[in-house]
Amino acid sequence: MKKKPTEKKQTGLLNAYIESAGVVEKEPITKMLEKNYMPYAMSVILSRALPQIDGFKPSHRKLLYTMYNMGLLKGKLTKSANIVGATMKLNPHGDSAIYETMVRLSRGYEALLHPYVESKGNFGKFYSRDMAYAASRYTEAKLSLICEDIFDDIDKDSVEFVPNYDNTLKEPSLLPVKFPSILVNSNVGIAVSMASSICPFNLVEVCKTAIKIIKNEKFKILDVLKGPDFPGGGFLIKDDEAFLKIYKTGRGSFKIRSKYNIDKENGCIDITQIPYTTTVEAIIDKIISLIKQNKIKEISDIRDETDLNGLKITIDLKRGANAKSLMTKLFKYTPLEDSYACNFNILVDGTPKVMGVKEILVNWQQFRQECVKRRTKYELQKKEKKLHLIEGLNKILLDIDRAIKIIRKTERDDEVIKNLMEGFSIDEVQAEYVAQIRLRHLNKQYILDRVKEKEDLIKEIEKLNKILKSEKEINKIICSELEQTIKKYGKPRNTMFLYSVEEEEETKEEENKSFYVNLFVTRAGYLKKITAQSLRLSHEQKLKEKDKICLQGEVLNDVDVLFFTDKGRMYRVNLKEIKENKASSLGEYMPAYFKFDDDEKIVKVIYTKDYEGNLLFFYKNGKVSKVSFSSYKTNRKKLLTAFSKDFELVSLFLEKEERNYMMRSNNEKAIVVSSSLAEVKSKKDSKGVSFLRLNKGCVLKSVSLVEEKDLKNLKKFVVEKIPSSGKVVSTQLSLNEG
Repeated sequence: MKKKPTEKKQTGLLNAYIESAGVVEKEPITKMLEKNYMPYAMSVILSRALPQIDGFKPSHRKLLYTMYNMGLLKGKLTKSANIVGATMKLNPHGDSAIYETMVRLSRGYEALLHPYVESKGNFGKFYSRDMAYAASRYTEAKLSLICEDIFDDIDKDSVEFVPNYDNTLKEPSLLPVKFPSILVNSNVGIAVSMASSICPFNLVEVCKTAIKIIKNEKFKILDVLKGPDFPGGGFLIKDDEAFLKIYKTGRGSFKIRSKYNIDKENGCIDITQIPYTTTVEAIIDKIISLIKQNKIKEISDIRDETDLNGLKITIDLKRGANAKSLMTKLFKYTPLEDSYACNFNILVDGTPKVMGVKEILVNWQQFRQECVKRRTKYELQKKEKKLHLIEGLNKILLDIDRAIKIIRKTERDDEVIKNLMEGFSIDEVQAEYVAQIRLRHLNKQYILDRVKEKEDLIKEIEKLNKILKSEKEINKIICSELEQTIKKYGKPRNTMFLYSVEEEEETKEEENKSFYVNLFVTRAGYLKKITAQSLRLSHEQKLKEKDKICLQGEVLNDVDVLFFTDKGRMYRVNLKEIKENKASSLGEYMPAYFKFDDDEKIVKVIYTKDYEGNLLFFYKNGKVSKVSFSSYKTNRKKLLTAFSKDFELVSLFLEKEERNYMMRSNNEKAIVVSSSLAEVKSKKDSKGVSFLRLNKGCVLKSVSLVEEKDLKNLKKFVVEKIPSSGKVVSTQLSLNEG
């Protein structure tokens, strides 16, 4: 049976498809990115992450407009789940994303100076990562009163409407806000290759600044807009240069500091306001970490006492602790003082642009001018239409009996309009309006009212035309609306200014005060830091069985203690980081502190303040390496290569001047040699130079420091040229070994 032509064609296409399966076509990466990634990037930038000049991201705008359409501006609270479901007609990103957006805009969450959503139920708190909001089925919401100034003109064609994602509804491209909400409430977004971070400012200051700029573009903004204002309060460290940079460029940063009270009676500090950029849990975690690291010793307890009255972190102080000094330390090392980085990146006419405050307000003014023009045109058209109808009515009312006669004599209903148009020389719209008048309105009072209304309409139309022709008149309206906004919603600043931080210098001096402590290090690796007072009370040292003290001394509390191990490594710790011990305790176990390898052992411990002098490394092969001690000065806790790993280290000495050393081999040969014979090496892992020439199978056994008084007795071992085989040791020598 023969195949039909269509079947042959389909079979051929299928075979061609199968043959090409798995074949990867080469395509330049630039074209691939342009085709696949660029549309996504543009969508994120334009339709998701960055706010527009009205102060809203698309997700905010869709949510608020849905609530407005639901009648929630003046209506009662409704379940949040209802709002979320209705918003999905405009926002296709899922219910959880919509609800999170509503939470951030709510009064209960406390993240905005002027919340757009009134809330009932648990909406969480912006200053706590653990206080989660309740599900949408449990909470209720409606629009806040301030939304009246956001939606007031939206039904008067003041902004453009665009189709929603499935082309079934219309939504506003922008909201006709009567005040610069873009600067009043904070807005943060991360797009592709760009981001936006707009700090909030006080509504009164923003509106006054906008009025001043409208009236005088050369106005100095800092005179009125003193600085950002955060809903969480706190203190803003006054820095006019930083503020001016932000106002001019839209980029920069400033510092926010927590507010606290010292409770002397209970011996504690209550922190009641924290920076907008952090959370209660982050602060507590950081303070606990500092206590564990022994960087802060004044705190006995810290807890979160946040309740219905608001945020509160309580810090209990140890007896005699200086509260102000402690707070300065905490400001330095914890998020109790934090920086806010500004990046005023805003979408203007579909283009992202970083602008300063003045440029933002000028752009907002232009946007608002367009809103007022559109609203005025809408009202003008409405009044002109009404005037047109009344003019037709006036013609009829001059001879009402004739109009009634025309209507009565007309036989067909559809001819009434036509006959009225011919009888009074009016158009169809006017005739339709006249025909709809009730019989009860055909009296003298009604006629007089209509005539008077015509006069009022003419005046209003003249006024509206004047507004449209004059930018000055439009600016007057904008300024008037801003003044009304100040009266209705203006509030005092939450964030106060801190003009001086002099106490920091005092605390620095206090922190840098050095005092002496007693240092003990054992062979097993235990370190004790004991004050003189504690040592007087109990001087008997507790040690592990078979353990011995290998290093002890009275040192400053801020010296560096260096641990050299048999792995060729060096570990460093500043003594300030080690908590104080008692003689009756074992102390800090340093192998665990530094996380040594299981088989790693300490070979030498050195403490220093200035890193002066040289280190002498004596290796088992009879070589000696001299390295400048200053090359070990580092902020790192661990040096993986502190000396050569090629041969086993026998001894290590720190010398600040050249000394003499006796080197003894396991075949009882020895030399006494000066360290001056070794050159200082730049590399820490230098293999050194040969000092003691060893026979086959022999190794360096020990190294001892030789004092000047002992040199006469050891004269026969002294060598001036290296390497040397040395001489046999015939007597038992007792010298200081490294």
